[in-house]
Amino acid sequence: MTQLFDKYAPLQARVDMMMKIGQDALGVKFDDIISATRGRIGNREILLAGTNNYLGLTFDADCVEAAKTAIDNHGTGTTGSRIANGTYTEHVDLEKAISEHLGMPSCIVFSTGYQTNLAAISGLAGDKDVIFMDADAHACIIDGTRLTNASTIRFRHNSPEDLDKRLRRQGEIEGGNALVVIEGMYSMFGDIAPIDEFLDVTHRHGGYLYIDEAHSYGVFGPTGCGIAEAQGVLDKVDFISSTFSKSLASIGGFCASIHPEFEITRKVMRPYMFTASPTPSNVSAALAAVSKIKQGGYLRDNLTSRAEQLHKGLSEMGYDLCAAASPVIAVRRPNEAVAAMEWNWLMENGVYVNLAVPPGTPQSSSLLRISLSAAHSETDINAILSAFQGLKDNQGSMMQAMAAKMQAAE
Repeated sequence: MTQLFDKYAPLQARVDMMMKIGQDALGVKFDDIISATRGRIGNREILLAGTNNYLGLTFDADCVEAAKTAIDNHGTGTTGSRIANGTYTEHVDLEKAISEHLGMPSCIVFSTGYQTNLAAISGLAGDKDVIFMDADAHACIIDGTRLTNASTIRFRHNSPEDLDKRLRRQGEIEGGNALVVIEGMYSMFGDIAPIDEFLDVTHRHGGYLYIDEAHSYGVFGPTGCGIAEAQGVLDKVDFISSTFSKSLASIGGFCASIHPEFEITRKVMRPYMFTASPTPSNVSAALAAVSKIKQGGYLRDNLTSRAEQLHKGLSEMGYDLCAAASPVIAVRRPNEAVAAMEWNWLMENGVYVNLAVPPGTPQSSSLLRISLSAAHSETDINAILSAFQGLKDNQGSMMQAMAAKMQAAE
C-alpha cells in the first residue's frame, strides 16, 4: 500500500545526499543577526551575502523606531483581514506613500509578497482572459495563474520577440484580454528584463503589462521605483507588484496600478479578503523605508559599485556567472553535489550565500547565489572574493573529502 509521504522519496534522497556532504543548506539557523551584513552561528561570525537585504535597512534607526512606535500605539497584530476587521491608519498611509512614489492612483498592500501576486493575478484575470507569462517566472506568479480559470501561455525568457509571436498567434481574445506578466530583475540569475520592449509589444496587441519588481523596487531608477523607472517607462506600466521583504526591510507586499479601477479588486481577491492584514509594525517599518528609498541614491550607488566589484573579481577568477553585474550574482556550478560541497566550504570559512538547485532554478542550474547589500563595504566584497579564490584553490582536496564522506555514509 502506498503511504502518504512515499511521493517525496526522491526528494528525501536528495536531502540525504546533502546531509552526507555537510549541513542542511536549506535549513540554516543563525543564533544571532548582528547587523545587515553579519550573523552569528555558535561562536563564529558569518559574513551575510545571501539575504536580499539590498539597501541594508533592516537595522536602520528610523525603520526600527517606526516599528516600535507602531507596536506601542496599535499592538502586535491585526488579528484579521481588512474586510473583516477594518483598516488601520498605517495601511492607508503606506498605500498613499507608495502610490505617490510610483505616480499611480491605486495601490493595495498585502500580508506577504507571495500573496501579492497570488491575489493580484487571480483578481485581474477572468475566465475569458489569457495570461502570457515569462518562462522563468517566480513560483508565486505561477501559483497566481493557477488560482484563475484563465488560459496561461508561457513565452521564452526575456524575449519580447517570442511574446509578440505568441500574441499574434493567439489573435483577438473574444470577450477577454491579454495579461502579460514579467519580472524586473529575476531573482535567481539577476538578469534584467527589457521592459520598454515588452511594453511596446504588449500594448501594440491591446494587452496589459504586469511587472513583479520584488527584487528591483528600491534598487533601480533615479528614485528607486525599479527597472521600469530606470528604462523611462514607469508611467506606461499597467501594474507593478513588489514585496516589503527585500529593499523595504519588512514583510508584506503591494500592487499598484495606473488604472483607478484596480480598487474594485479588493472585493474579489481571495488572498487579500481571507488573510489577516499586515501588522502595524511591519507596515510602519515599510513606510519609513519608502522614504529612505526615495532619497537613497547614495545607497543605490554603493550597491552598484559593490556589484560591479564582485562581478569583475569573480569573472577574473574564471567563474561562470549567469548574468551581467547586478545586486544578484549567480555562480553556476557543475551539479548539485558540487554546489552543496562548495556551499559548506564557504560557510566553514565565514561566508553565507544561497544554495539554489532545481526545480527552483532556471535551466535546471545548480547555483551559488549571492545577493548584495548597500551595507556591504569594499572590504566585505574583498572578503567574499578571497573566499571564492580559496574555494578554487582547494577544489581538489574538497572533492576527495566529499568522496570520502559519501563512501563512509554508505
